[in-house]
Order: sequence, then structure tokens, then C-alpha cells
Amino acid sequence: MKAFIFLIATIVMTNVCQAQDFNKAMATAKTAYSAGKLEDAHFALQQAMQEVDLTIGKEVLKLLPPKLGAMQSTAKDDNVSSNVGFVGATIHRTYAQTKQSADITIIDNSPLIAMTNAVLNTPMLGMMSNGKYKIVKVQGYKARLEKETGSTSDKSSYELQIPLGSALFTFKVTDCTDSQIMELADAIPLQQIAKLID
Repeated sequence: MKAFIFLIATIVMTNVCQAQDFNKAMATAKTAYSAGKLEDAHFALQQAMQEVDLTIGKEVLKLLPPKLGAMQSTAKDDNVSSNVGFVGATIHRTYAQTKQSADITIIDNSPLIAMTNAVLNTPMLGMMSNGKYKIVKVQGYKARLEKETGSTSDKSSYELQIPLGSALFTFKVTDCTDSQIMELADAIPLQQIAKLID
């Protein structure tokens, strides 16, 4: 019982500290702006945005299913990091079982989003495929499905890249077929994630 109360207190304190960090950064930005210190105001606003990115990332992790097929998420490996500059948060979760594993990585404001969209929306680029990748649809979103190089057996490793607005959702699964990765991807609430990060 004491451990449970300690856990609840830790969660509440973490949320309070994050809100305080955001409020402190915003107050610093306002003070610096009023004093004409634009560089300091800009830096404080970046700090506030990083707090927002981290909070959104943690909410996205809550949306991800605890299981995908027979694979269980490894919560200790869940990670949300805020990136400096134009790239937003990076959200990561892994799943595993005896033979199979999966990784989900979501990068908000990804620098790769323009290139991925170009591949998905330019028919000529799709025709130049060497057979290792194809364009598919997952829950209404266009996606790029690529078979990992070196895979020769019936079951291979696949990577699925799905643009969600300005974020790039990457889903990698080992020891599966192309139809199996598509089934697993259908269990992920992409529309809810897109609403949060866009």
C-alpha cells in the first residue's frame, strides 16, 4: 500500500514540476521580451515548447497498446525526448516476445517527412522501386513498406513509415510477413496519435 501511495505521489509531483517548468519558462520569456532581450526570450520560449513536446509525447505513449499480437510492450524502454531546434519530440516504444520484436518511433516535425511524402506522392519514384518496398495504405494513411535487406526467408524484417501531418511514424517488426506487419499496424490508434501531435 505504501508503495502505491509513493507511486501516486511521484506521478503527481512530476506533473506539477512539469507545469512549473513551463510556467517558469513562459514568465522568463515575457520578462526578457519586455526588457528587449529577444535572444533570452527566444531561448525561454524554446524551453517552454520542449515541455509541451514532452507532455504530448507521454500522452501518445498512453495511447499505444500494451500488446501487439503476441508481443508485450517493454514499458521500461518507453522513452520521450525533446529535441532542440525545429524537430519536436521523439517517442519510442518496443515490443517483444520469444522470436519477434517491434519498435515504434514517432518523430514530430521530422526532417524526413518531406522526402517520405515525395516518395508516397510521386508515381515515378514508386515505379523506380527495386522490389524491396511498396506503397500501401494503413487506416487511410499512405505509407511506405520496406523489406529489410538481407531478409531471405519466408519471414523477414519490415519497416513501415507513415507520415502523420508533420510527424513521421516508423514501425519496425522482425520475423514477420508483409501481411502480418499490416495487421499489427491496424491495432495502433493512428488517428488519435495524429490528433495529439499535429
